[in-house]
Amino acid sequence: MRVLLVNKFYYRRGGDCTAVFAMERLLADKGHDVAVFSMQYPENIESPWTEYFPSAIDFSGAGLSGKVAAFMRLFHSREVARKFESLIADFRPDVVHLHNIHSYLSPIVARIAHRKGIRVVWTLHDYKLICPSYRCFRNGRVCEACFSSKTGVIRHKCMKDSRLASMMAYLEACYWNRKKLSCVTNVFISPSDFLKTKMTEAGFSPEQIAVLPNFMLQKPAVETDKGDYYCYVGRISAEKGIESLLQAAAHRPYPLKIIGGGPLLETCRERYPLAHVDFTGQMSPESLYPIVRKARFLVMPSIWYENNPYSVIEALCMGTPVLGARIGGIPELIREGENGYLFDAGNVASLLEKIDLFYSDDAKRFDYAGMASEACDKFAQETFYKRLMEIYSGLCCACKP
Repeated sequence: MRVLLVNKFYYRRGGDCTAVFAMERLLADKGHDVAVFSMQYPENIESPWTEYFPSAIDFSGAGLSGKVAAFMRLFHSREVARKFESLIADFRPDVVHLHNIHSYLSPIVARIAHRKGIRVVWTLHDYKLICPSYRCFRNGRVCEACFSSKTGVIRHKCMKDSRLASMMAYLEACYWNRKKLSCVTNVFISPSDFLKTKMTEAGFSPEQIAVLPNFMLQKPAVETDKGDYYCYVGRISAEKGIESLLQAAAHRPYPLKIIGGGPLLETCRERYPLAHVDFTGQMSPESLYPIVRKARFLVMPSIWYENNPYSVIEALCMGTPVLGARIGGIPELIREGENGYLFDAGNVASLLEKIDLFYSDDAKRFDYAGMASEACDKFAQETFYKRLMEIYSGLCCACKP
């Protein structure tokens, strides 16, 4: 089979890029021909398909012409269309598999592939198709206002707290509306049941959405001799619940490693100068994984609708239990007392209670090796691959469990 993967960035930027690289490797290892379509970007990994990538755009860049070009990319770009059609003509894909494409590439690629009779599959990594600002999050809490009317993004200035950026997001959502996107896509893939539920509540057909969780390309090493610290891995930003975590940490002496970067990193360092809290900044997987393997537990304190977070999956596959907020797709991954615990999102008292539980005698009952074995089976590449081939071939009923 010939598969064309499409994502707006082609470097290890976030979960969407992680999924694309893993899928590219998996499909190639299984003998499929794989091509990539992305946007040119300085940090991109080298690819034999780079010549087909359209030029980069910058929504915050200076210059009127640059801003106009960026605005037009939301709806249609002659360059994107021309280069995408050229790649299709040369590669001749059987399936075009979309990931994050809005704004920098736009769904014009889905329309082009659909009109050429190519099967279009679209993996959803966020809430962009139902929330113009991607996150279903506003003023420190979840928000579903745009499920019924997209005008809320303008009224609340949800995009970068900017009226102009929010207006652009509104116009983009109106142009690439649910009807258009559904018509040019054969199957949407949701990594979590939760995201499928929200897509359905916002008007998408459940029969068009298949649930397929993320997967681990390789089985990681497992550590059963745990250390005395716990860790957070992710973006240092408001929606990740980092404030609740640090408030809880201030009341307990347990060592905490906070791994990642983001807009609140320096603010948090200054506001919480705690001797037992180590802000490591960004780390490579080679440096990160040994820390997660050895951790007593990983904490996921999000206050927004997490989808199917890789950090939780990776931790479980390493035999590290997870303390997760009871929100979004997180509860689908955690069974209380077996591979972790759940707490009420944003509730510091609830978080403290479960942190204490991890440091109590009850924590000794976790079967780290068994937990890792079960997680590795659940998120195995073979399980993912079999289901993906059903979707690609059209044999998969999207609503099949």
